[in-house]
Amino acid sequence: MLIPFAAAVVVGLLVLWPGGAPSHERTGVGFDRQTQQATVAQVDEVDCKSVNAAGQAPTGDNSTAEGSSTQQRAKGECKKATVRIDTGKDTGRTFTEIVQPDQTRQLHEGQKVVVAYEPSAPKDLQYSVTDVNRKFPLTLLAGIFAVVVVVVGRMRGVMALVALAISFLILTFFILPAILEGSNPLIVAVVGSSAIMLIALYMCHGLSARTSVAVIGTLLSLVLIGVLGSAFIGWAALTGNTDDNTGLIHGLYPSIDMSGLLLAGVIIGSLGVLDDVTVTQTSAVWELHEANPTMGWRGLYRAGIRIGRDHIASVVNTLVLAYAGAALPLLLLFSIAQSSVATVANSELVAEEIVRTLIGSIGLVASVPVTTALAALVVAADRPEAAQSVPEPARARTPVRGGGGRRRKR
Repeated sequence: MLIPFAAAVVVGLLVLWPGGAPSHERTGVGFDRQTQQATVAQVDEVDCKSVNAAGQAPTGDNSTAEGSSTQQRAKGECKKATVRIDTGKDTGRTFTEIVQPDQTRQLHEGQKVVVAYEPSAPKDLQYSVTDVNRKFPLTLLAGIFAVVVVVVGRMRGVMALVALAISFLILTFFILPAILEGSNPLIVAVVGSSAIMLIALYMCHGLSARTSVAVIGTLLSLVLIGVLGSAFIGWAALTGNTDDNTGLIHGLYPSIDMSGLLLAGVIIGSLGVLDDVTVTQTSAVWELHEANPTMGWRGLYRAGIRIGRDHIASVVNTLVLAYAGAALPLLLLFSIAQSSVATVANSELVAEEIVRTLIGSIGLVASVPVTTALAALVVAADRPEAAQSVPEPARARTPVRGGGGRRRKR
């Protein structure tokens, strides 16, 4: 089963491999802006009125949020930051950034920042601070993560990091450019996810029957997720175009199927958790067989599925809470608006997360019995000669451990 599947994945990679992301004229909006690295060279406190930062309330009503913010700026001290460009053709050039007292992000001297560049603007307005440069803390955190993985996982941890790097390469150089070139997002996601799955599982767990069972279980679950996702995303009329980022993508590349992109995200997002479930279930069945080589496939399945039920409960809860945490600011907005649960669930922003969560959870739940049954059938077919020499009635009378620790007869 796996040889023709792997061959099909290789053919898919070759056929769909992109020549690179197609170029476009920058819009200057959101992530599509030109950016450079810069440093805050000096920060001075100034009166907001002296730099025309106080302004007036849009409606003239100071009881509103806008009016309250205007009052705070009128009474407070603003910061006048001198920012030095560190990269690009204007290296060494400085510009002034006014930071109002009610802004969430405050600048301080020596801080590394990211600035946006708009060449069509007047010279003194071409640059503006858009974000903080977080490269160092993120790099340090990634280094700590790698050290922890290697120290605890040893050689297997090293292989896991290599597989992770390959996964990012496939995502960066195949999946994203292929979608931007106009290839079907669903097909690209299936081919890319399959390649990631094959490389990651075999690199981390070795070329063995145990790993192959986990691969087949993951593949069958991904097929189920793809079918359910395609059906319910279409039935619920989810467009996949729900925020500024997806709107910008659709504006720059109108040929991209945004609902297909949503489905591709569901498949790729489910893959990581599926790998965990299928590998764990397969390993559990193999260890049960090692502990009692005389146990038949039915006994292995019953014991393995008891382990799987505990795994299902924890994984589904984890998945739901992960999506809820990501959407927490949105849920707070609905709570502030005192919207009903039905109204919140019916909005496309929340409905996308509900469909994503439930479809992924169904695939995870289904992967447990499927993978456990496959593992039990494969491992039970490979019995030691000593066990095979024991007459069947004798093996049938062999007591085995039940889930509660009591002995029971099969």
